Amino acid sequence: MKQSLWKIALIGIAVMLMSACGNESTEPVEIDSKTDTCANCNMSVADNQHATEIILTDGKTFVFDDIGCMFNWTDENENKEIEKTFVRDYHSKEWIEFEKSYFVYGEEIKTPMSYNVISFEDQSSAEEFAEESGGSLLSYEDLQKHDWKQHKEMNHKETDSHSHS
Repeated sequence: MKQSLWKIALIGIAVMLMSACGNESTEPVEIDSKTDTCANCNMSVADNQHATEIILTDGKTFVFDDIGCMFNWTDENENKEIEKTFVRDYHSKEWIEFEKSYFVYGEEIKTPMSYNVISFEDQSSAEEFAEESGGSLLSYEDLQKHDWKQHKEMNHKETDSHSHS
């Protein structure tokens, strides 16, 4: 009987320690546009509304210049343990949690690598932008099924400074 109580107490302590080490304190890291390069395409990452990042459970951070590059990287690195993923609100450029964001896709929406998806902190802003741009509102779940096709003909039209490093 005493051994069972000890086992239950140890399991309870382990659960409390694991929950105390959760990802609530994980914060996005700032982008240094002079040195940061996209983990997928190796282009420089501008500190703008298109930047995204993934923080692994071991603390390693990967930055991306386009949300489509981030999806390509996660497809190719399925064995990596992701702690948290951040995107930026298109209007405010503030970091927001990827899973809690809303997205708009439209072939006319310009992004650094022409995946044409942008993120928003709130649904009403995303809906408004989708209506004005003729794009489609997407949820986090919709993005998991999205066809991540580049519209390369738009690459040369991008106005953000973007170069190979």
